[in-house]
Amino acid sequence: MPTNSVPMVAGTMQTDPRSGGVKRSSGVTVDESVKEAWAQVRDDKNSEVDWILIGYDGNSKTDMTLISKGKGGLETVSQQLQDGVPMFGGARLSTGRFVHFVHIDDNVPAMKKGRTLMYKNGVFNVLEGCDGEIEMSPGLTEATMGSVR
Repeated sequence: MPTNSVPMVAGTMQTDPRSGGVKRSSGVTVDESVKEAWAQVRDDKNSEVDWILIGYDGNSKTDMTLISKGKGGLETVSQQLQDGVPMFGGARLSTGRFVHFVHIDDNVPAMKKGRTLMYKNGVFNVLEGCDGEIEMSPGLTEATMGSVR
């Protein structure tokens, strides 16, 4: 991230009664590269990027960064999921709809599962214009994805 840019703090603002009603964020920081990559997915003129994957930045517990992006729809992005690593993402469907997802498999430690779910809305707020959320799993395709929530 360039030194002159301010990190994007995403998430639902919550009122902290201890601060006299001052609003505070949910605590997750999403790198600007995520917003830029999502703009590429949403761009109707861009046919090179139709999905993105987002994950924790190194060993950070609160910083999210772009892991990868590419073309090939849900089939391709579902093959990129890593065992034991919680990931967020978004994709353009062949119907032109946009969806986001969180993937947490059984090998993710319990505390990290909880933290990831706590940050879900903060990350999803950066992925503007989504029609809904899907349940992501390895090998998922548009034909097998089920309904959009």
